Amino acid sequence: MSGFGRAACVALQGLAGVGVQIEVHASAGLPRVHIVGLPDRAVQQAQHRTWSAIARMGLSAPQGKTVINLTPASLPKAGTHFDLAMAVAVLRTSGVVPPDDGETALLGELGLDGRLRPVAGTLPLARAAAEAGMTRVVVPTASVDEASLVAGLRVLGAPSLAHAAALLGAELDPEPVEPVTAAPAPQRQAAALDLADVVGNRDAVAALEVAAAGAHHLMMVGPPGAGKTMLAMRLPGILPPLEPEQALEVASLRSLAGEPPPATLDVVPPFEQPHHSATAAALIGGGSGTIRPGAAARATHGVLFLDEAPEFPRTVLDMLRQPLESGTITIHRAAGVAAFPARFQLLLAANPCPCGLFGTGDCTCAPQQRRRYFGRLSGPLLDRVDLHVRVDRVAPGLDGDRRTTADASARVAEARARAARRLAGTGWTAMGHVPGPWLRRSLPLDASLLEPLVVAVERGALTMRGMDRAVRVAWTMADLDGADAPTRAHIGRALALRKGIPA
Repeated sequence: MSGFGRAACVALQGLAGVGVQIEVHASAGLPRVHIVGLPDRAVQQAQHRTWSAIARMGLSAPQGKTVINLTPASLPKAGTHFDLAMAVAVLRTSGVVPPDDGETALLGELGLDGRLRPVAGTLPLARAAAEAGMTRVVVPTASVDEASLVAGLRVLGAPSLAHAAALLGAELDPEPVEPVTAAPAPQRQAAALDLADVVGNRDAVAALEVAAAGAHHLMMVGPPGAGKTMLAMRLPGILPPLEPEQALEVASLRSLAGEPPPATLDVVPPFEQPHHSATAAALIGGGSGTIRPGAAARATHGVLFLDEAPEFPRTVLDMLRQPLESGTITIHRAAGVAAFPARFQLLLAANPCPCGLFGTGDCTCAPQQRRRYFGRLSGPLLDRVDLHVRVDRVAPGLDGDRRTTADASARVAEARARAARRLAGTGWTAMGHVPGPWLRRSLPLDASLLEPLVVAVERGALTMRGMDRAVRVAWTMADLDGADAPTRAHIGRALALRKGIPA
């Protein structure tokens, strides 16, 4: 006796997904299960979880030859989220579950007791299902809130395979079971750290504001205890809140990385601070089987802060060069290719020398040691950083007017609004995202204004890419000042920050 069943699922390639049809053909023959369609080890082992879960329902799985095909067959399949769809397709071979119209995606891992367990990446899987035209998704009970973040998708939760089958039309009366619970959502910072906590270092505070207003990359150099980390941690508080689609993308990346997402979308820009011992896979992404996003991808629409930047391996840092230009990360592995968004702001912090005291009068490092220390930061990487600022120690008791986070965020919002009006229809929202050719063609400046930059290029102090970046910074400064276009003073300040000299 033979039977045929089908169910729909989703496979991820990075953050994007592809609809997958699972076909099961049960026929007479030697009792053996064949899973085809480029399954990984986790998908191959689904046979044992599926057969056990069906037995726990009091039913019998096919006893003869069973072929399970995951199509498109040329696409690698990885992960345990295929379990539920495979089990339902098997149940359809015997008519236990009636066929459907193919608009219901089934996502979840099966336990041997038949209960459904949540899987990492439920949110991007649900997004991919909606983008593939599916209108309904069945997920484990613990994943309902996460999948419900996708607008326009009907989400059904089931604690077990039997309950999922009943939701799909099976004439079953499943026994109540205790649902598998998910890990608690991480506690987010209740309120942004206030910029008013920073004492002194007006040049660094001003550079931080410029970075926020134009989405520019920033490097801070100064001795230990000068406040570099303190400044960096206050950047998310002055950045504009995330748009709904951006917040959903950030939550999807966190989910794919295995982090339980919050019950509601977080509109605070993400802040990632990997340790300097991080590997290339930790920073960029990778892994065997399912390719996971690294810190650079998780910092999308937010901040990637590399403290003690010269302590990172140079090969790891140089992997950021392409994402800084393109805004995406593409990871190639033998099993497939995965692409992640990587439109982040890079913040680098470094001591001026190995002992950290150069410029204070107490440095014991030889010039060769200092050169070797900063030589770990390659020229091409630093050339992609728009702003370079010195952060010095401040004297005790120093006080005065301090810029608060509320004041800075208001100025940043106004500057971003001016830039958005200028860039309307281009797809860019901040001057830091504008490519050089478009900038020169669409926003040309008078040659007399650009003369200091041209001289710097002729002397070798600035590259053409550095010149474009300085012009973008000048436009951002003009937006902060409420000017219609950069002035000679804006160009001079941008060049000074480009060369690492506080304006």
